Amino acid sequence: MRQVIKRLLLLAMISCLAGCTAKPDNNNIQSKSADNVQNSTQNNTANTHAPMSRKTMTAFRSEQELASYFRELAEKQQRGLRKAEAYSYNGAAQPAPAAPASKMADAAGASESVTNVQHAGVDEGGIVKLHGNQLVVLRRGRLFTVSIADGALTPISSVDAFGPDIDPSGTWYDEMLVSDDTVAVIGYSYQRGGTEVGLFGIDAAGKLNYRSTYHLRSNDYYSSRNYASRLIGTKLIFYSPLYIYPGAQDPFQSFPAVRKWHKGATPGEFHRIGAATDVYRPAYPLNPSYGTALHTVTVCDLARGDFDCKATAVLGPPGRVFYVSPESVYVWMNEWIQTGTQWKTQSLLYRMPLDGSAPTALGVSGSPVDQFSFLESEDGHLNVLVRSEARGDGMWGAEVAQGDVALMRVALNSFSDGSANVPAGNYHKLPHPEGNSYTFQNRFVGDYLLYGTGSGWGYPQNKNYSNLYAVRWAQGSAYALPLTHGVDRIEQMGLDAVVVGTDGKDLHFSAVRLGNSAEVVDEYIRKGASQGELRSQGFFYKPDSRDSGMLGLPVSLPGRPGYEHLFQNSAAILFLKNSSLHFEEVGELASQPERSKDDGCRASCVDWYGNARPLFVRGRIIALLGYELVEGTLKNGQMHELRRVSYAPQSLTASQ
Repeated sequence: MRQVIKRLLLLAMISCLAGCTAKPDNNNIQSKSADNVQNSTQNNTANTHAPMSRKTMTAFRSEQELASYFRELAEKQQRGLRKAEAYSYNGAAQPAPAAPASKMADAAGASESVTNVQHAGVDEGGIVKLHGNQLVVLRRGRLFTVSIADGALTPISSVDAFGPDIDPSGTWYDEMLVSDDTVAVIGYSYQRGGTEVGLFGIDAAGKLNYRSTYHLRSNDYYSSRNYASRLIGTKLIFYSPLYIYPGAQDPFQSFPAVRKWHKGATPGEFHRIGAATDVYRPAYPLNPSYGTALHTVTVCDLARGDFDCKATAVLGPPGRVFYVSPESVYVWMNEWIQTGTQWKTQSLLYRMPLDGSAPTALGVSGSPVDQFSFLESEDGHLNVLVRSEARGDGMWGAEVAQGDVALMRVALNSFSDGSANVPAGNYHKLPHPEGNSYTFQNRFVGDYLLYGTGSGWGYPQNKNYSNLYAVRWAQGSAYALPLTHGVDRIEQMGLDAVVVGTDGKDLHFSAVRLGNSAEVVDEYIRKGASQGELRSQGFFYKPDSRDSGMLGLPVSLPGRPGYEHLFQNSAAILFLKNSSLHFEEVGELASQPERSKDDGCRASCVDWYGNARPLFVRGRIIALLGYELVEGTLKNGQMHELRRVSYAPQSLTASQ
């Protein structure tokens, strides 16, 4: 039944990709002409040295004050609904209210990473992690460990990714993080209504044991691009929206809370992890007509062993994109507002520091596409690509962004209580992408912002010409770089970038030098192939010097639509050698689907976050392909299969 529901939701998404458009809003992005970009940049640079703002958002002083605020919101909501009904009765169109959606850079640091992350030091929830001499894999509702000690590749342990007294139906276990001897499995339970966190112990030999399960009260946070969890040190960080109904008999029932699961647990066992004094509001009144949300950042310290959590929340409109830097969580929120007979979006950007200090905010325009639209740069600025008709990254929202494009650049010390708007001069208008611009990809790499359009989750487009746009984000200068393919993936490759896309039948890899200017310097074409994985973590680049390294990417059959990675395994992991931005194929490690067996899957039977990863570990090359781990070795510059192991629950055997 869950498979059927997933496929129906997927068909709805594909239909939306083919024909959805957001309501036009030509006033949504404030921008300056190209002639004024240089002056604006100089002004922004000067803002870096402005006095630090003392204003922050205001927290509620008591439960009583917060309850009174909710009563006022409920009254405004009722008045707004009556007004909207009257306006609709007169024949005027209005936007649909936002509704909760259903789920349908190699980090250089002290320890080795197998996860392609946006920021070094900010680990992201994923399907495979490294713990000492073991690989830990989350697959179809189970956890597995495989030893890589002494050159081995040996399955060690397997357990359900949920507690022994938990019914996993209606729950999706999709992300995992490892901190010391603790494995945290993050899922979303429609049955139990919130974020489900399973904690497992892992010893030095890789043996797994179940410890406990906790539930965090939350609404559905799933995104086709973003991940729900991050780990900085021992701090597990979640972002989640909580939709508030001010007129409810007890609106506090929607507040951040946690409970420890046991058989027979009841909703009454949730206990609040955020008081009224941990809830903040912007300086200007919210419009509750189309929903209000508590945008909640929860930090749980895994070092304490008892899942000690603290939540901070900000009130705002329901639409959102969130981004986690090493210092802060940023949440960009959108709401519809009516001015006369016109509708437009009004946006807020919240900055929630991870050190526990008070959140700050700015009034902004437009919306980012996804988390890769953001960069908190070392020069004390936040840089964000925005589009005038973007919908945020809730569920499929990132796949239907349209409209004008601009780069917003603001000094971090300009954030205050939300009463100030980002000045028009801080938005630099950028070139509009050609073609079906909703299949949009963007990424900050080094000193550049790169963006373009491709095929996305849909069928490969016959596209033998497109532009990659390269923007010097600190100066605002933009370049159009012609490509012979669309833009479906933008990744960092040392100091430079690689852009991956299809022309409709072949898969292209373009090497982009990012120096004083940006230029495409090489292209490799894999005939008759498509991407086997769309998620950012499907890619990995392992440098071996400043100008060389190896990349791996799952590939599949030609013409396969992007969404099929949810239901079909990748055919292989393709490996390319980069030598001073020249690509050479070294080979692939292929899957053997005929070896697969029925795994008796009980939960997460759709690979929402994919099922294939290239792994570069301790000088070894390993391909994760479904239930197989395939190790390769290079001989005379070519890849040769060394061994293959199945870690499937019913066949923990190795072949060499």
